[in-house]
Amino acid sequence: MPLTDQRPPAIVLMGPTASGKTALACALADRFPLDLVSVDSALVYRGLDIGSAKPDPQTLARYPHRLIDIREPSSPYSAADFRADALLQMRDISGFGRVPLLVGGTGLYFRALERGLSPLPQADPALRLRLVAEAGRIGWVALHARLAEADPQAADRIRPSDTQRLQRALEVITLTGRPLSDLQGGLNEKLPWRLLKIALVPMDRAILHSRIAMRFDAMLADGFLDEVRRLRTDPALHADLPAMRAVGYRQAWSHLDGDIDAATFRDHAIFATRQLAKRQITWLRSEVDAVWFDPEQTALVHVVGDLVTQFLPTSTTRGR
Repeated sequence: MPLTDQRPPAIVLMGPTASGKTALACALADRFPLDLVSVDSALVYRGLDIGSAKPDPQTLARYPHRLIDIREPSSPYSAADFRADALLQMRDISGFGRVPLLVGGTGLYFRALERGLSPLPQADPALRLRLVAEAGRIGWVALHARLAEADPQAADRIRPSDTQRLQRALEVITLTGRPLSDLQGGLNEKLPWRLLKIALVPMDRAILHSRIAMRFDAMLADGFLDEVRRLRTDPALHADLPAMRAVGYRQAWSHLDGDIDAATFRDHAIFATRQLAKRQITWLRSEVDAVWFDPEQTALVHVVGDLVTQFLPTSTTRGR
């Protein structure tokens, strides 16, 4: 960063699911005066603990993460909500002379924070009813094909089965005449912090796939299905809520509904997590100013720590 840039520093640690971001963030917090801010669309929800790979209570006690457990799963949380909350937390952290470390894998949240968000139109109930009726006639797959023509970028990240997001994307296009991805691209507002962007990305995809499968099996052993059973007892929750459509939870809900057996549930959940990781890595390639590291790299904490040392002001003191 230019020496003339007087904005306070902030660090962004991005990466696909199961890449080891939390462990690296905690190790950096031991070395530098960093306060952690979660950038994860599932960790905001209370009760989504095992299936979201939320840091355990012992980790959170030693390394508090802001923006974890701030919403009930029945209450949707948007990228605009995240940006407002994250800016508030970052101001608080910087005000105490410490450095925000934003860690997570939700690319839309990172982009909203850095660039801002164009205002989106309010929901149009009549239009939504028309879209649902049309889906009843021709199917959501056909509506997804329509979205692919109007907004390929949005169609790439929204599955035909994600009817809520698909409906919203088509609604925005109809109301504004502009693709949702253009509006979500932001206003290119200048963030009041200078950023060091770090991407933690396994170079060997097979290693990442193995990590994903091992972690999911550990979740099952830790009682993931019991967690979803408890969530299902809440009458305010249903399968179409954003929280319940998070990877893993969507497949668990379907299994507990009796739609798929246990083996198929496991296979579908692991496959969906791999697809999520693939989309996250694809998005990271657009972050051209991010410095990439392989989590298998020797002395990773020291190598990343050296980069952080160069980035932070020389007056910065040690961490915890």
